[in-house]
Amino acid sequence: MATLKAKLQEQIPGLREKYGQLLKESGDVVLSKVTIAQACGGMRGVKGLVCDTSSVDPDAGLSVRGRGIQELDDQIPEAIFYLLCTGDLPDAEALASLQAEIKARQELPGYVVDVLRAMPANSHPMTMLDTGILAMQCESKFAQGYAEGMQKSAYWEASLEDSLDLIARVTGVAAAAYRIRFGKGDPLAADPSLDWGGNYVNMLGIPDSTGEFANLMRLYLTLHCDHESGNVSANTCVTIASALSDLYYAVSGGLNGLAGPLHGLANQECLAFVLEIIKRYGGRPTDEQLIEYAWETLNAGKVIPGYGHAVLRATDPRFASFRAFGERVCPDSLQFGTVNSLYKVIPGVLQEHGKAKNPWPNVDAISGSLLYHFGLTETSYYTVLFGVSRVLGMCAQNIIARALGAPITRPKSVTYEMLVEAAEAA
Repeated sequence: MATLKAKLQEQIPGLREKYGQLLKESGDVVLSKVTIAQACGGMRGVKGLVCDTSSVDPDAGLSVRGRGIQELDDQIPEAIFYLLCTGDLPDAEALASLQAEIKARQELPGYVVDVLRAMPANSHPMTMLDTGILAMQCESKFAQGYAEGMQKSAYWEASLEDSLDLIARVTGVAAAAYRIRFGKGDPLAADPSLDWGGNYVNMLGIPDSTGEFANLMRLYLTLHCDHESGNVSANTCVTIASALSDLYYAVSGGLNGLAGPLHGLANQECLAFVLEIIKRYGGRPTDEQLIEYAWETLNAGKVIPGYGHAVLRATDPRFASFRAFGERVCPDSLQFGTVNSLYKVIPGVLQEHGKAKNPWPNVDAISGSLLYHFGLTETSYYTVLFGVSRVLGMCAQNIIARALGAPITRPKSVTYEMLVEAAEAA
């Protein structure tokens, strides 16, 4: 029977061989030079990591295993996880097998709900997600196998087991956190008849009479699945896991990084910007009013949230996928319509302003407006959705790293005096 594990067992020997050969023959080839500005500026642009699951081109945007993300927006998240791990989309048999694996593992342990209920009433939803994941560390197959003397060649198999457990349960943790934190009632049990994204919507308990909210969730979880390994959340996860910490430790740590306002919190801030505009003008604003508001924002020394990106220099293709969804499903939505109008005028304002390296929107500029339309109005929860999706990429990266025997991450730091000496020598 076709399974993800069988596919990986077939691929991993060749993967190990090609990386080993590359290191043997070309290990001394210089890949990147580091400037003082890069060392002092968060290592931006330094090529010092290897990530096969995805890459981000400044013009084309995110690609997953060489496929542009817009080629994949009709796939369900389970198929994306298979693609992340193997480089291939699953056939019907392999996809059904993976879905069955996830459904068999999705029952949430009662102690996780107990932990979430015991947290302070004003806990941030991301804190609840991270804590719920970390609480399950006692069930790590990798930690258990390592303690029992598991061979290094089997590390990836134990990580695959942890990955499947974690992916199966993370939507339950996230949904329980939502219902407990916002007083929506008791957590809802998983429905084994539903796919991963549809089941998440069902466990949130938000009405979805048309099924389009479930479609949005599938799209959301696909578009946010991975983004190389250098962003804060992925890099934190990789670093923690490089010490052979199991995925529960590593993913929880990575999600803590995602919670930062310069990373995953951005979608929440973008929607707040849109809602403030709607409040200011008493409804959907005209293009002239949006231009007026944009210049007021820029002249006050603030930025237009959702526009610009650390890597991209064009419209984020994930924005385009969400926009196509919105135009099909809810073109008259107040929030989505305002975002659509912003897209028509903001790039021109930013180009005239002249200080933005990239005047085009990123994915955060639009995702919140669609979530809000379907009744998910608790904006502090939005980063949790981002985190649930990013678990797919974190787990896939970890399986591959374990298969390749990736070493512990240990970059060298320098002192200010060393920087001065280097500058003087140059």
